[in-house]
Amino acid sequence: MSARSRRYRARATPSPGATGASRPSRGPGFWPSPGRRLSPSLSVRTLAAQVFLLQALIVLILVAVAATALIVQGRRDTEENAKYRSLAAAAGFANAPGTALALQSRDPAALLQERSLKAQRGSGVDFLNVLSKQGIRLTATTPSLIGTQAPGVARAAAGETFIETFRGRPRDSVRAVVPVRDDHGNVVGMISAGIGYDTLGHMIDDQVPQLLGAAAVALALATAGTALVSRRLMRQTHGLGPVEMTRMYEHHDAVLHAVREGVLIVGGDGGLLLANDEARRLLNLPCHTDGLSVTDLGLGPRLTDLLVSQASASDEVLLVGDRLLAVNTRPIGPCGDDQGLVATLRDTTELRALTGQAEVARDRLTLLYEAGVRIGTTLDVRRTAEELSEVAVPRLADFVTVELLEPVLRGEEPTGAVHLMRRTALREARAGHPLQPVGDLIRFMAADTPMSAAVRQGRAVLVPDLDSAQDWRVHDPEGARQALEYGIHSLITVALRARGVVFGTVNFWRGTGSPRFEQEDVSVAEELVARAAVAIDNARRYAREHALAVTLQRSLLPVGLPDQDSLDIDSRYLPAQSGVGGDWFDVIPLPGFRVALVVGDIVGHGLHAAVTMGRLRTAVLNFSALDLPPDELLARLDEMVTRLDTQTTGTSDTGDTYEDHAPLTGATCLYAVYDPAGGRCTVARAGHLAPAVAAPDGTVTFPDLPLSPPLGVDGSLFEAGELDLAEGSRLVLFTDGLIEHRGRDIDEGLELLRSTVARAGPTPEDTCHAIVETLLPEQPDDDVALLVARTRLLDPSRIAVWDVPFEVAAVSRVRAEANRRLDEWGLQDSAFATELILSELLTNAIRYGAPPVRVRLLLGRTLVCEVSDGSNTSPRLRLAATTDEGGRGLFLVSQFAQRWGTRYMARGKVIWAELPLDEAREPDPTALFEEMAW
Repeated sequence: MSARSRRYRARATPSPGATGASRPSRGPGFWPSPGRRLSPSLSVRTLAAQVFLLQALIVLILVAVAATALIVQGRRDTEENAKYRSLAAAAGFANAPGTALALQSRDPAALLQERSLKAQRGSGVDFLNVLSKQGIRLTATTPSLIGTQAPGVARAAAGETFIETFRGRPRDSVRAVVPVRDDHGNVVGMISAGIGYDTLGHMIDDQVPQLLGAAAVALALATAGTALVSRRLMRQTHGLGPVEMTRMYEHHDAVLHAVREGVLIVGGDGGLLLANDEARRLLNLPCHTDGLSVTDLGLGPRLTDLLVSQASASDEVLLVGDRLLAVNTRPIGPCGDDQGLVATLRDTTELRALTGQAEVARDRLTLLYEAGVRIGTTLDVRRTAEELSEVAVPRLADFVTVELLEPVLRGEEPTGAVHLMRRTALREARAGHPLQPVGDLIRFMAADTPMSAAVRQGRAVLVPDLDSAQDWRVHDPEGARQALEYGIHSLITVALRARGVVFGTVNFWRGTGSPRFEQEDVSVAEELVARAAVAIDNARRYAREHALAVTLQRSLLPVGLPDQDSLDIDSRYLPAQSGVGGDWFDVIPLPGFRVALVVGDIVGHGLHAAVTMGRLRTAVLNFSALDLPPDELLARLDEMVTRLDTQTTGTSDTGDTYEDHAPLTGATCLYAVYDPAGGRCTVARAGHLAPAVAAPDGTVTFPDLPLSPPLGVDGSLFEAGELDLAEGSRLVLFTDGLIEHRGRDIDEGLELLRSTVARAGPTPEDTCHAIVETLLPEQPDDDVALLVARTRLLDPSRIAVWDVPFEVAAVSRVRAEANRRLDEWGLQDSAFATELILSELLTNAIRYGAPPVRVRLLLGRTLVCEVSDGSNTSPRLRLAATTDEGGRGLFLVSQFAQRWGTRYMARGKVIWAELPLDEAREPDPTALFEEMAW
């Protein structure tokens, strides 16, 4: 123990023969015995009493100063209040109605005396006098002053309002003088009002007792609070005196030498002031070292420099003798002044070895944690293999290679053959290695190689020294030789296995400068590969399902656009990042050279969305074959969606309701029918965005078309709107993924689409290209269906229309006129079939239909014959019996026409037949003979 410590103990130890009276009055120990209560003393010698007196004095001074300030402030406020009250009273009376007129009268004193007294009493001032322009008092609170001269009012006579401290008759006061003006602004008199100083004094005297009382209460509260604080301070210090403080210091000194941590106190001159017992043991210091310079203690250069530098240090690990010491130093002086420092020493020799093992374990846990975060971030087999190699290099190995079976790379289930794999990932810490590059085929022909053994046994194989091992060289001796020359010397190979199925192998290599692999490294490698195997299996399954969904979706979308002459059409379909969505489009030729344009959007992504899209597209194709109006077609489609939604739910044996598939409700669809004969486009939409219409002059609009709820909403009513499109107009149909995505709302997208279509070229191809380049990112968030159609009009010279009287005799006339028109068109070869079809359809309309009856011939790539009437009854093809007199007309029509059908209008129907132009259709003679044999 240091000499200083011994001096402290000498003072604390009583001399032999000392009596108990020489002990401190508080007993033999520093702390009171259990159950003993201290009686705090308020002696001025104690710290608590001195603090109490100082605080009480400060409070007393503060209260006195505050009271004086309040009194002074109160007097000032009272005087200011008196000025404002005087000014208010004088101004109020001066501006009162009749004051100016009374001053201009013959006897103003008689008129104003009583009024001034009432105003004086009402305003609370001590006096209110009316003065003439010359300053003569016309009225006064004191009657004896009436007629006397009021001093000091010349400024008011000149038109100035002022407030002053006035001394004179009737009393010393705060006075306000206000001029009275007539209607022309001339001063005709003055009003003087004021409050006497004796009145102000009474007001202040009334406030002084309250202020003094408040000060006394504040002083009492502050004194009580100070007493409580002092009592609390005395309880915390237990009424310690000098002896007790000395004993407390000695106890602290004893604790200092009992701790298992070395403590050194070094002075500013570098001399050792204190070294506790643990410090002497750790540094092997002799007993008499107090006062010696630290440079003379033989502590070693690094520790000596640290103590002499007087600098702060935290957990500096220094080798002193055969011990590793963790050293912490802090300056003693405030703000880092050079007054010495305190150093603490902790022996970490044994802890160092444990710490090294803990560091290794922590690094491995960190590696596994990072593997869980970084491996499998994407559902891509190759990228997952690359992530495994990136995590392992260089923290576990210098080189990592990943080989996968070919079926796994294609997303298929692995087969039993594992002797041929494709190198999928390679990560190296140094360049120039001889390992085979990514993409090479790796063959495992020999059964005793580490790779084959790992696959066969299902566990990792460790080859700590590749130089002495021979089996790994069998399948590629030359490559093995190059690897050894490069410096690769240790290997761990692990089979990629999940669900009991092998997907490939992973090889961990170490080269020059790295230690050999040990058994502890094997467990880490197996854990990494196990996590990667699960991720690769998930990616493989996703790739397979994704490929199936994409294949299904592509098969359900239209492969090519059908041939038709009414519209120039171009389209785009861009899948979302997921690759599979429910957006779709279609172009459907209709009778009469009309064309149906369809765009739809299914909620969600994935296989279910693709299947739903296919079902709806098929339904639209089937419904369009009935040639239904757009609104009626959407109504039937909505009914189908509602029925399908109902069928997806069921009831289990326990009575619980379950759903087999996601509902279809929420799907949107737009169905438009364009007729080139008049340029009219009929549009119905169920929850879908309106199309953009670009006029031939480049003007782009979004027409206000009726909007119905999405498909599947119960009770929905559908309504169609009509557009008249000039030739060369562009109709842009799209899904919401085109205009709406993250970072852009729908209004911004529509405006951007408008400007893009306006700037784009006139062809549908130019328009599609401009829209895709401008509006869509490289990887859209949602799939997009885009359909652009440029309109054409049927040449009026290729349209022939006749209104037919409702009589059978008109059939021959119309047939003759139609024959002449066919001659003009150069269709003599089709004349016979056309006359036959027209005669049968027109005769049926007149016989079984209702007026009005109209015939229309349309010439395009085919010849279309249409007969319309006002009846909704539809003819049907039937097999007439031998004894039937009729029923064979439609059979003849079906034999000569390429196709025929019926479509309904708002009033009536149209029966049409289409004939080819390239070659006239020859009917089946046998069937025709049998039908006509009757």
